[in-house]
Amino acid sequence: MAVNLPSMGELLPIEGIRVGAAEAGVRYRDRLDLAVWVLEEDSTVGGVFTQSAFRAPPVLLAAERCGAARALVANAGNANAATGERGIADAMASCKYLADAIGAADTEVLPFSTGVIGEFLDMEAMRRGIDLALNHANADGWADAARAIMTTDTEPKALSGRFEIDGTQITATGMVKGSGMIRPDMATMLAFLGTDATIAPAVANQLARELAERSFNRLTIDGDTSTNDSFVIMASGKAGPAISSTDSSAYRDLLAGLEPMVVELAERTVRDGEGATKFVTIEVNGGRDAAECLDVAYTIAHSPLVKTAIFAGDPNWGRFCMAIGRAPVVDLDPSKVALFLDEVQIAADGLVAPTYEEPKAAAVMERDEYVVRVELGRGDASERVWTSDLSYEYVKINAEYRT
Repeated sequence: MAVNLPSMGELLPIEGIRVGAAEAGVRYRDRLDLAVWVLEEDSTVGGVFTQSAFRAPPVLLAAERCGAARALVANAGNANAATGERGIADAMASCKYLADAIGAADTEVLPFSTGVIGEFLDMEAMRRGIDLALNHANADGWADAARAIMTTDTEPKALSGRFEIDGTQITATGMVKGSGMIRPDMATMLAFLGTDATIAPAVANQLARELAERSFNRLTIDGDTSTNDSFVIMASGKAGPAISSTDSSAYRDLLAGLEPMVVELAERTVRDGEGATKFVTIEVNGGRDAAECLDVAYTIAHSPLVKTAIFAGDPNWGRFCMAIGRAPVVDLDPSKVALFLDEVQIAADGLVAPTYEEPKAAAVMERDEYVVRVELGRGDASERVWTSDLSYEYVKINAEYRT
């Protein structure tokens, strides 16, 4: 089940990056579950990673190895998290196996895993999958890679785009997987973006942080942050001017060109949330700063009572007021708060609006998509987040995740 999820469409090859996928059998059978990206020399990788104290071994290694890089390997079905020293050794062994196969240094390979937590990797399957994926690696392998990193996703989520920097065409292709355990503290479950732009390592890391803050850090499915959240940008350096500073106009053009793509990937993550039947934008205006707008937006979006009301299409506006009121906002004055569902005003000055008619609000909540807008009346700041409802199917998926 997904809410108006677009298909992948045509995915553009990125010069300097080959992509392969394989049925490794890490956990799943008869489906793609491992992907590799092979980068030409002088490529760079930047990333942002989960802030969870239980960061998985592949996350620890990948974070250390951002910079000059030659390859990435990602598997689905097993997160290699909560696996201790053996998990680190297995992640390092996977990287070495891939590095040896392409003639690179171990430290130039970054590992990524997603799936069940607390189980050790099947290293025979990992080696088999790397061999198969390398055999299939080519410039047009992005669609298969998007399928290979899926877990509970209903469909692969990927897209491509083109834009210009100083008159030179830049191409980018990105993908994301994630349906549940999603309230990113940096990015989402796994997201990969490749571009032929020429980016210095330090710039790549900053670019990943800024893009994540504008996209993946603005969504929530269930309020949970994974042990394996990773968002990485691969830059092959085959096009455009060399971007060595975040203060340059070329960097601003790169950021502006990539931002719509990652925002769309973030929205698709919510549209494909586990059991999702609604895609809802929470918009909070009139805050003193962005932080308190986000506090209110996320308190609404995380509330099980709000999310179940969204699922039921029940305009019980008291649940929204409850969530607004318990947000950690100092000295919030309810008498200045207004609440809207799309074009229907529910509350004004902290009270039910004089023009409010419940059937109209119910009609909005029956839509697949709508905006919950809150006006705090205490400043000029605005923020928004994207979320989904909490359905019977969400409970079923997570109750049966390991069975």
